[in-house]
Amino acid sequence: MTRARAIAWTTLAAAVTALVVAAFVFVPRWYAQAGETAAAPEPPAGAPAPKIKARLFYVSDDGLHLAAVEREIPFGEGTLEQAQRIVEAQLARPEPPLLSAIPNGTRLRAIFLDGRGDAFVDLSREVSTAHSGGTLDEMLTVYSIVNAVTANLPAVKAVQILVEGHEVDSLAGHVDLRRPLAAGTAWVQAPGGGAPAATPTPAVPG
Repeated sequence: MTRARAIAWTTLAAAVTALVVAAFVFVPRWYAQAGETAAAPEPPAGAPAPKIKARLFYVSDDGLHLAAVEREIPFGEGTLEQAQRIVEAQLARPEPPLLSAIPNGTRLRAIFLDGRGDAFVDLSREVSTAHSGGTLDEMLTVYSIVNAVTANLPAVKAVQILVEGHEVDSLAGHVDLRRPLAAGTAWVQAPGGGAPAATPTPAVPG
C-alpha cells in the first residue's frame, strides 16, 4: 500500500469514527427531546388544582325551599371521582349568609355507582343523629344531596342515601330512603326567589 493510500484510509477511518461518536452523543438527545415534546406537560409544582363550576343547594331565604348556587369545586377524573368531589363540597359548611340543610359534622364515607344511573351516597351517622327533625327539614337535607349529584352529573339519574354503610328507612322518620330518589327540582326555588310548586314528599309508611 502506498503512503498516500494509507493516509487516505486513516483519514476515512477517523471520519467514520467521528460520525459514530456523534450519533451516540447527539441522536439520543434529539430523540429524548422529541419524546418530551410529544408527552403531555405536567403542571408545575405548587400549581393550583384544576376546578370546575357546579350547582350546590342551600336553604333559601324563606327557609322553605332550596336555592341553587354556582360554586367552584375540585375537578375529579371520571364520574365516580367527580361525584365524590360534588358531595364533599355539598357537605362542607358554606360561607354566610348561605345556610346548609345538612347536619353539622356529616361526612362522606363512600360513594358508589351501579352503572344504571343510580348513585349510592354513604354518609356518617351525624346526618341522622344530629338532624333537627321535621318533614320539611328532612326533605331539604335529602334533596340538597340528591339534587347536587343529579344536577351536575347527567349520567346519574337517582341517588340513594345510606348511613354508616347501611340502607335506612329515613333520616328522621319522614322521607323514605329505601330506594334511589330522582331529583327533587320542584323543591328548588325559582330564579328571582319565586317559590316552586312543591311535589309530595316520599313518606315513610307507618
